[in-house]
Amino acid sequence: MSPRARRQPDAPSAEVPVAVSGELFAPVSQGVELCYQTFGSPDDEPLLLVMGLGGPMTWWDHELCAMLARRGFYVVRYDNRDTGRSSRSGTRVRRTTLVRAFAGTRVRPPYTLVHMAEDAFGLLDHLGVESAHVVGVSMGGMIAQTMAIAESRRVRSLVSIMSTTGKRTVGWQHPGLLPSLIANRGAGRDAYIRSSAALWKMIGSPAYPQTDERITARAGETFDRGVSASGVMRQTLAILTQPDRGARLHSLPMPALVVHGLADKMVHVSGGRATAAAIPGAELLLIDGMGHDVPPALFETFVSAIRRTADRLR
Repeated sequence: MSPRARRQPDAPSAEVPVAVSGELFAPVSQGVELCYQTFGSPDDEPLLLVMGLGGPMTWWDHELCAMLARRGFYVVRYDNRDTGRSSRSGTRVRRTTLVRAFAGTRVRPPYTLVHMAEDAFGLLDHLGVESAHVVGVSMGGMIAQTMAIAESRRVRSLVSIMSTTGKRTVGWQHPGLLPSLIANRGAGRDAYIRSSAALWKMIGSPAYPQTDERITARAGETFDRGVSASGVMRQTLAILTQPDRGARLHSLPMPALVVHGLADKMVHVSGGRATAAAIPGAELLLIDGMGHDVPPALFETFVSAIRRTADRLR
């Protein structure tokens, strides 16, 4: 697909129907199979959405994906390995290993962010897509940055949302979150929904609060699609063992946008500022009152910013 692929008008009607695929599966690398879904026409510009820690593809809201498709993108969202309906790793991670990694001790993770970036490229290969615009949120932003560093020719534009460079002195978590992050969620659907809802209320956007019904429905859908505590631990270890990408980000040639909320407790805004400072010509969009989520009230802001960044390629 050419970078000059035609895009649709800037502000199409919300009533314009968008083609949506069912949930499909792609073998990508070393026995890993990813579950994915597409929105829009394959003739439009490919846009890959990469979700964060423990988040299935459905955390990219259906309406947000449809809005992006109406702006001329062929949208692909997917479950990372160890998430949702994608493949699970069989490697067990001990809590003591996580503690050592938190402390900065060198440990060997079951897989790295490089492997997760290779998964994403494998999905593009499966779709016959040579290059795509790539948008990542939180851990997904780390994966998107890793993709851009590894194969810049395949990343048309880069959007890193509420993420960081991997440098330990930026993008830290608010210490008040630690008890909730390490607490035992308990077994079963109801326990998962309760603990998940409590966490989202802590890290969500104070200026753009989501309703209890919406938070609860998303938690239930997440559980029903498949949750894996051991998978979250493996992904966490991949995050904790990531390198500082700052120096390598300096070489990126593609248009880039960094978005971060000024009220983010999960990844401090210093992570976003460091990412934007490292990428030549990157736009930095700081949003007052935004936390560590993508609330519906900001959908149009995100869609317009992603479209603007993609258009810089021309």
